[in-house]
Amino acid sequence: MERLPSLTALRAFEAAARHMSFAKAAEELFVTPAALSFQIKSLETELGQPLFHRLNRAVTLTEAGRALAPGATDGFSILLSAWRNAARLSDNGVLTVTAGPAFTAKWLAPRMFDFAQAHPEIELRFSASLRIIDFDHDEVDVAIRFGLGHDKKVYSNPLIKEWMTPMMTPEMAEKFGLDLTGATFVHDDSIGFFKTPCDWSAWCRAAQIDLDTSHGPRFSQADHALDAAMSGAGVVLGRVSLATRALETGRLVAPFKTGLVADAQFRFICPEGSETRPQVQAFEAWVKKEISASTKFEEGRVLVRSRDVLPD
Repeated sequence: MERLPSLTALRAFEAAARHMSFAKAAEELFVTPAALSFQIKSLETELGQPLFHRLNRAVTLTEAGRALAPGATDGFSILLSAWRNAARLSDNGVLTVTAGPAFTAKWLAPRMFDFAQAHPEIELRFSASLRIIDFDHDEVDVAIRFGLGHDKKVYSNPLIKEWMTPMMTPEMAEKFGLDLTGATFVHDDSIGFFKTPCDWSAWCRAAQIDLDTSHGPRFSQADHALDAAMSGAGVVLGRVSLATRALETGRLVAPFKTGLVADAQFRFICPEGSETRPQVQAFEAWVKKEISASTKFEEGRVLVRSRDVLPD
């Protein structure tokens, strides 16, 4: 095999070519600009030609530099991806999970003691985020995401259907009963990301109820909307998967029989092949067991698909 130049020198070149700045590259790599310049100079000496045109306050790539830069960037990216994939296979008991802020706050966090009791050998680390995950580059083992399941090259397993129904405090339910005329409506704008509308208007069509629900406070996060309803601020069209604990403890009640079912649902996602890791298998089995508890609230309900009540 042909001998490669120093990886340290190549890393210095790659960073400098990407930033088009020795100073920024040195800052990224936690070295001095002089040390970085020395590494690049050694690479140029070995190559027998310059990689940069050094100007007074800037650098530009030479023809050789332009030839080397894309391959260097791709090469380090592939190497980093392979390293992370190998690291995921280590049996160190650590599992890094990313989920949306609402799911993390309302579902995962309240149940962590139960998981720790059942699986003391697994240490969970959480990242609350809604951004798209790239398992090749992000240091994440498992993602719980809300979607339709068109994920490619990953293991993606549905957890439970998502449905919504009006929820309120017991005091508010006693006051209004099944007539919400005059009530304050709490709006969860996060459901605006659903493929088909799952808002108050859609629920009213499903329940065949004529209500003006346009007023009331609006929240961009589902957990904030639920918190507002629990404080007595109004009636929320709550997502049952996120409100299970509040319904179980009686902090919220759901007196209406009609539920609105979303097209999308929460899914358990990990890199293809990682689903067989013992830690991943244990966590998935536990999540499925726990989340299935919310199915008890379907008893006696009329669940209507949101796609079946689209406005004319």
